[in-house]
Amino acid sequence: MAGIISYGVYVPAFRIKAEEIARQWGENAGAIKSSLLIEEKSVPDLDEDTATIAVEAARAALQRVEIDAREIGAIYVGSESHPYAVKPTATIVAAAIGASPALTAADWEFACKAATASIQACLSLVESRKVKYALGIGADVAQAAPRDPLEYTASAGGAAFLIGASKVVAALEGFASFTTDTPDFWRRELQRYPSHGGRFTGEPAYFRHTLSASQMLMQELGLRASDFDFAVFHQPNGKFPLRVAQSLGFKKEQVLPGLIVPRIGNTYSASSLTGFAAVLDIAKPGQRILLCSFGSGAGSDAFSFVVTEHIEEIRDKAPKVRDFIDSARKIYIDYAEYARHVRKIRVGE
Repeated sequence: MAGIISYGVYVPAFRIKAEEIARQWGENAGAIKSSLLIEEKSVPDLDEDTATIAVEAARAALQRVEIDAREIGAIYVGSESHPYAVKPTATIVAAAIGASPALTAADWEFACKAATASIQACLSLVESRKVKYALGIGADVAQAAPRDPLEYTASAGGAAFLIGASKVVAALEGFASFTTDTPDFWRRELQRYPSHGGRFTGEPAYFRHTLSASQMLMQELGLRASDFDFAVFHQPNGKFPLRVAQSLGFKKEQVLPGLIVPRIGNTYSASSLTGFAAVLDIAKPGQRILLCSFGSGAGSDAFSFVVTEHIEEIRDKAPKVRDFIDSARKIYIDYAEYARHVRKIRVGE
């Protein structure tokens, strides 16, 4: 059976606190932090973009296992902030990790769930024996207009998952998807920042799709919330995942290990996957994990994975999610420096 044989993450070192953004706009930091459950978020360096972040996450995934990158038959990168409108990010990743040209590669787009859609394809390719290994990556340098509520959460990061059929560390039990045409979040061509439907992004978008995909999967597999040890949901803020978990019957202790948005923000295509990686960092063999993404526009992909004994062999061979969250390498910046980073303004320009 196909499953995850390795994983890797990357989060930029720069951070900005919610208080600093609130100070810039004269807003109540306490109220913002309470409503969003956000403390700080990651910020890309001037020379970091979706491609460089995807490469770092892919390298971390390869660092954990002893395989030849030339045996990877598919590389897919999900993002809504690819550096080129016309030029794939996936080919950059392939070249950087030393993959063979004899592969299929593509960029995927579906707001914040593009990466889980690509992982579904990777699992299917490996399961059908079309390829030996496949690499699915979620990476973003999320954009938000100044003073928009998204500015408190839109961040940067990446997560990569290597799919194979031998020495699987997280075995797939099944997946389900729920998709509709729900225009809660969009960006037209040449627009710099995305627009969103405010509260409309909640009930008809995030909650309807996340709940539906998760319920479909559990019904399909004959499982209940109590059958899972962990649950990870897309994290646009800190409150939404906790609320959807409660609606599905999950307890807080099943969700908190993968709830990383308060410390790094919403990494968009990497959001649920980075939370999933944080759970893999601590999960024991035999434990079951529910993973459910959400992408505006709108849709959700839900997965059930069971951790195997092989997890113990790989997880300490590359940086863990907590290494990025608690790292002494974090660099806090003020709003002026933050504006330089997100708009890629260099000194002298």
